[in-house]
Amino acid sequence: MRSNHLHALRAERKLILNAWLSIPSSYAAEVTSHQGFDAVTIDLQHGMIGFESALPMLQAISTTGAVPLVRPSRNEPSEIMKLLDGGAYGVICPMISTRQDAERLVAACRYPPAGNRSFGPARGLLYGGLDYLSGADAAILVLAMIETEEAIDNLDAIVATPGLDGIFIGPNDLALALGRAPKPEHDDPYVIGRIEHIRRTAEAAGLLTGIFCSGGAGAAQRAREGFNLVTPGNDVALLRTAMQRAVAEARDAERPAAMASGY
Repeated sequence: MRSNHLHALRAERKLILNAWLSIPSSYAAEVTSHQGFDAVTIDLQHGMIGFESALPMLQAISTTGAVPLVRPSRNEPSEIMKLLDGGAYGVICPMISTRQDAERLVAACRYPPAGNRSFGPARGLLYGGLDYLSGADAAILVLAMIETEEAIDNLDAIVATPGLDGIFIGPNDLALALGRAPKPEHDDPYVIGRIEHIRRTAEAAGLLTGIFCSGGAGAAQRAREGFNLVTPGNDVALLRTAMQRAVAEARDAERPAAMASGY
């Protein structure tokens, strides 16, 4: 069974750097996966990606040492199971607000008796190995996204869910739920306090703590705050930033040089 080295990084208290893909492109997934990330997440919730696009992206990631993760569109067992059968080695599931939500997520990711995942790993056997059945439950990483007030109210029960490996904060949805504007690294003291409360509660329960960030600087900030897994923006934002910088630099050539005064 192919190991999931994210578990080892977590045990060694090393930072996990995670890429985030929203563009349905296996080529982009391959390029991204060669840049030194520990994990690469395919986003089927807000990314322009369906299963038919996600599969070749999983295959592309598999050509590297990065661990393939997915964010399903919702906490739907059939979708989660299909993505795991396609070779995903971890699930970051959106909108987990209750203990029941967390239990439903874990059950979809674990084979009986630990869960109710249906057997048919298909490509999972190719990526994970022929002994996939005996090792999948231990290898698959299961993270619950905490992004609602209800989730904060139920946080102690959620983090105590057997089989849950960690939490992942969606700061934009969380800020909206708290009545604030979306902003990954929020400067509002109340939002900052809620995020730290979530991190500390999950950490105290022995769980991995992850969060989405606006970029490299934001990811470094979150790592200093104690988060184990940080995502420095997604492919769309990073592409946009690089394109804007290139255009601005090129446009500089159009500006006339300052005229010498002669005095």
